[in-house]
Amino acid sequence: MPFSGVPGSFTASCCWCPAPLRVLCSVSEDLGCRRGEFSRKHYGSVELLISSDADGAIQRAGRFRVENGSSGENTDYTPGTWHRTDVHLENPEYHTRWYFKYFLGKVHQNYVGTDAEKNPFFLSVVLSDQNNQRVPQYHSILWRKTGTQKICLPYSPTKTLSVKSILSAMNLDKFEKSPREIFHPEIQKDLLVLEEQEGSVNFKFGVLYAKDGQLTDDEMFSNETGSESFQRFLSLLGDTVTLKGWTGYRGGLDTKNDTTGTCSIYTVFQGHEIMFHVSTMLPYSRENKQQVERKRHIGNDIVTIVFQEGEESSTAFKPSMIRSHFTHIFALVRYNKQNDSYRLKIFSEESVPLFGPPLPSPPVFTNHQEFRDFVLVKLINGEKATLETPTFSQKRQRTLDMLIRSLYQDLMPDLHKVNNMLNRRSFSDVLPESPKSTRKKEEARQAEFVRLGQALKLKTTVKGDATANLATTSFCKKEPWESQSFCSNFPHEVVCADSWGQSLLVSTDAGILLIDDGQPSVQVFDKTLQVKQMHVLEALDLLIARTDKGKDSRLLVFRLSAVQNDIERKQMIRSKYDCRENKLERTKGCHLYAINTHHGSELRIVVAIRNKLLLVTKKYNPRDSLTSSSLLSSSESPVEEFQYIREICLSDPPVVMTLVDGPTGDSDNMICVAYRHQFDLVNESTGESYRLHHVDTNKVNFVAAIDVYEDGEAGLLLCYNYVCQYRKVYPFNGGSPLIQPSAYDFHFSWNQVPYAVVCAFPYILAFTTDSIEIRLVVNGNLVHTAVVPELQLVASRSDIYFKATAAVSGSSDSSSKEMSSRSSPQTPTAYEMPECPLSSLEGLLDEPIPKTESAQKKKKVPRRQSDPKQGAVRSTSSDRIISSSFESYSEGRHLSTSSDPDTLANREESLPSSYPFQLISLYDEDIIDLK
Repeated sequence: MPFSGVPGSFTASCCWCPAPLRVLCSVSEDLGCRRGEFSRKHYGSVELLISSDADGAIQRAGRFRVENGSSGENTDYTPGTWHRTDVHLENPEYHTRWYFKYFLGKVHQNYVGTDAEKNPFFLSVVLSDQNNQRVPQYHSILWRKTGTQKICLPYSPTKTLSVKSILSAMNLDKFEKSPREIFHPEIQKDLLVLEEQEGSVNFKFGVLYAKDGQLTDDEMFSNETGSESFQRFLSLLGDTVTLKGWTGYRGGLDTKNDTTGTCSIYTVFQGHEIMFHVSTMLPYSRENKQQVERKRHIGNDIVTIVFQEGEESSTAFKPSMIRSHFTHIFALVRYNKQNDSYRLKIFSEESVPLFGPPLPSPPVFTNHQEFRDFVLVKLINGEKATLETPTFSQKRQRTLDMLIRSLYQDLMPDLHKVNNMLNRRSFSDVLPESPKSTRKKEEARQAEFVRLGQALKLKTTVKGDATANLATTSFCKKEPWESQSFCSNFPHEVVCADSWGQSLLVSTDAGILLIDDGQPSVQVFDKTLQVKQMHVLEALDLLIARTDKGKDSRLLVFRLSAVQNDIERKQMIRSKYDCRENKLERTKGCHLYAINTHHGSELRIVVAIRNKLLLVTKKYNPRDSLTSSSLLSSSESPVEEFQYIREICLSDPPVVMTLVDGPTGDSDNMICVAYRHQFDLVNESTGESYRLHHVDTNKVNFVAAIDVYEDGEAGLLLCYNYVCQYRKVYPFNGGSPLIQPSAYDFHFSWNQVPYAVVCAFPYILAFTTDSIEIRLVVNGNLVHTAVVPELQLVASRSDIYFKATAAVSGSSDSSSKEMSSRSSPQTPTAYEMPECPLSSLEGLLDEPIPKTESAQKKKKVPRRQSDPKQGAVRSTSSDRIISSSFESYSEGRHLSTSSDPDTLANREESLPSSYPFQLISLYDEDIIDLK
């Protein structure tokens, strides 16, 4: 059985257990970052830009982040090549405009109250089905003056949900006035206005034409016409429309009297209307050298495209040439006639948060359609990012505060008049059925509520103030998280797993099995060996496993070559009693372990036994690497190669553990542990602990601590409750780490509490009970949410495998049937009640896995129809994955982040392809799209 493969790939799987299991996988190319690496260099660096006049006198200066697709000359860092799959709209409205999507036109409940500081707030709750995936969820939105907070809560037919519990999940526990329900249907219009404060769904961008050698904005704005190449560029951006009588989005232009020109450039991109303010199309005045009318529009655009003529060697545009306090982002475009290509450079004002997509290296586009899509996505994401700067966010916060207080004052007199019986349910009995005595009256109110909401939704859509639910692009593309079939007929319950080359080593209720694409599963250990956590380290020829539970738990180590020989020779299947020589000493009673993820010369293992940490190491020797499956070490058990270093005592048993490599590896390695209400850093050499982060909430659900490395310096992604926080960890200095907050730290919130988090740069994936939430790690912006009923992560060290009960579906799919708008949100109707379908395993692969010709012949089997009742395992792989091992969900949902140091193993060369995704499933019928 072949074990060749590419370790460290991006894979996600889904499984229907105990029914037959199918493994699906999708393939995508790497962005260029190594696994475990986190870098902001893809997004440019901040520079002081100074502009001067023709005589050399300094005019203006400003600090801008410059993105040119290449790094500095003094570093060996090389950004990766851009592919179409890396271009995403961040925080797309069809994912973030919850009130419009999930609430408006459906029966839902709205509440008003004041917090302990007497600030009013509004809460909206709706029970909705996720794209008809039989996954009822409570979507909740909390409006406060500081902004909106959105969370999903699971639906349970046997457990009622209270407003108090919802607000508590949003860290709002104390009130000056308890929440009361608002019954007026007109409240929907006011709440929609609050949601619209998040920003417009339509955009206006400036387009400025600059001739070669022009150094001032007066010269650029004074160009009456553009060149032929500029006209072709405008045609690429959009269509020329006549302004007089124009009924679409006008972007502030006059559509009645032609005072802002007769024509303009307009387009619709992924549901967004875009109007371009083109300098050569706006009114020109020979008497006015400053061209105030043109500057009035383009100077008040947040984003401006500058199309500059001339060679690369000529004087380049600088943002400081433009006198505008409003424009924050400039996109410099140059056209090369020789190879018919466009070159792009982005300037962002220093305060603008990072936004994608990162520019390719070099930032040259020969495919014009891809260039258009890239530019529009970059500009839309840039304007959204600019709205988070203090200049705009403070203004938005003042507006939101004023609207909330005004709405509260208007509602309070009416709330006091409402029937007391109905008011009582607003806090203690949340979302109950209506009392029988008022059933008819309540049904009539709900009917009017729905009618008004649907009319408002239609009006908003017709006006163009809402994006289409289905985002479409100008080309058909596959995303890195899409999946395809990998294996069929796997009927067992999965505990944990890890990838072994092209195969998957799985711990099940029937023992340890090896499953491979198109091959029958192979029994490796029988069911007497209950493995709860495992790592396959191919470069070190090791299999590490934590077995049993409680006092009987142990850490076992095996040689992969010995296990492989047993499989190939079809020898007797090993049992628990055949593994006595594989037990590591002093590990009895362990409940968790972790290994170092970064690529050092030494394998380190930390084992948690109640509140004690046991540090064990194995020296790495390149000669020990497995070069052939026939080579075996002198001893079948590698236990003697491990050495006990020291024992460290903690105040409490750790829930999450991660090893953090220091820059030298000499007395500066650390262990991050989570327990009680805190994350601590422990010095491996001295055993001293230091407070890293304190969680200031009543209840803490620790999820993960993921170690990532930026320019060789360690950082940690701390995940708990709804929060993911990045903390830069500096080396130990005089015995203590420098862990004070820095400008590099950031945090964001998930929409639903995850039980596992996996980092695969540039993405970070959160696994919840019924969805995969995918965000960008550099800014926490949402790019996709996939609905996966009854989701359970199985493995994530190299590839990501997960278990679910239905096919994966993207939440952006608007064609699926919604829950009945007339039914009560308290209890789904019979046909809407959650079913209990069969389980299945799936996975995601992010990189092509080459196979030898002989292996391909071995795996060639006849095509067959897939059984819709059977499950599926899917996979997506990428060496961007941060390793983390999965602790069985049934045993507490603990996640121990760890990874093998196997980057020294030679990676096999990817199969050439003109398309970034290659589906490697044997059966086309098994492909399931995660969108």
